[in-house]
Amino acid sequence: MPAIPPVKGTRDFYPEAMAFRNWLYDKVRQVSQSFGYREYEAPFLERLELYAAKSGDELVKEQAYVFPDRGGDLIALRPELTPSLARMVAARSASLPRPIRWWSFGPIWRYERPQKGRSREFFQWNIDLLGVESPEADAEIAAVAVALFRAVGLGPEVIRLLVNNRKLAEEKYLSLGIAREQLPAAFRLVDRRDKMSDTEWQDYGEELGLERSSVAGLARLLEDRDGWRESSELRAFFEAAEALGAAEYLRFDPTIVRGLDYYTGTVFEARDAQGRLRAILGGGRYDDLVSDVGGDRVPGTGFAMGDVTIGLLVEQAGAAPGAPPPGAQILVCWVDESARLESLRTANDLRRAGLSVEWYPSAERLPRQLKYADRQSIPLALIIGSREIESGEFALKDLRDGSQVSVPREMLVSRISSLISDQ
Repeated sequence: MPAIPPVKGTRDFYPEAMAFRNWLYDKVRQVSQSFGYREYEAPFLERLELYAAKSGDELVKEQAYVFPDRGGDLIALRPELTPSLARMVAARSASLPRPIRWWSFGPIWRYERPQKGRSREFFQWNIDLLGVESPEADAEIAAVAVALFRAVGLGPEVIRLLVNNRKLAEEKYLSLGIAREQLPAAFRLVDRRDKMSDTEWQDYGEELGLERSSVAGLARLLEDRDGWRESSELRAFFEAAEALGAAEYLRFDPTIVRGLDYYTGTVFEARDAQGRLRAILGGGRYDDLVSDVGGDRVPGTGFAMGDVTIGLLVEQAGAAPGAPPPGAQILVCWVDESARLESLRTANDLRRAGLSVEWYPSAERLPRQLKYADRQSIPLALIIGSREIESGEFALKDLRDGSQVSVPREMLVSRISSLISDQ
């Protein structure tokens, strides 16, 4: 019978891949906590209506995994986390002290076409600052992203944070004769600019109901790299970002508008400098989302970063961590039946002393046991047989240099700990 393949768009995390995921999570946790953010989690399942109001038709109708539960409600595997965050804040709005600084790292599902840098199931870092409506809050969120880039070894020559402002963009679009009710269509068009040829983009604009002249005007606006100076919010944002030490990573880019409908102010995306990958992270200001899901108005800003694309960039930049650490510090080997129970007792005693210990599950020939330890990068092997039990001294072999000594049983913990600390 052929092996059953995994579900399309999902990943198997073998130990090496899991080690990288944990390494990235550790970096995310360290950076988040260094800015004073607290970790939270939300359900993996949410009612579809939570996303229907503000996440946009593409996310809800095309990308969400949706199914009816037995009660008839439409349920979605969460395709993003910000609406869940807004719902949680709305539920306890009166009791939560301001500002609210929260972060999370967990699974997200989107029914997209799997390709390089994109999967249907991925892990996402979300970090948000709520209860503050200021450019300085937006700059802090950008500085958090920059801190993560530095923590994983990505310099400004490798990755950039591209910034725009939706209010500024709205003013510019309205000046082209685009009606206010057409602004969502204009934002969708601009969000697709780097995904289409000029002709496809023009045709898509007309499909959205925009005049050809308006589409041409948008194309000209997207070439203006100094337009940020007309926005007091962006001027204050860049000043604060410089004070936070993040300026070298930042660039104004009028093509960045974000596709989700709930953004209200400054928005940003991280892209690799070579332009070979899709967006690495994206986010911005959303001041009305908490009230849209039933709470008081609580302004917010934040971003989300998936693990797939940042992983590719870290690998390409040669910044990935080395081989994962071994699963154990020492392998307890036993070479004859008389040593079976004593080897189990010894392994247990070493674990209780705080050591990471693996016990070989059968009395194989010693060379085979030692070969296994070497392949698993376990640095030490404790060898127990009838002679060792009789003498009360066990053979301790250092597989890194091949040396071997006899150690009294009562001194094993101190001797092993000493060798481990020398690694």
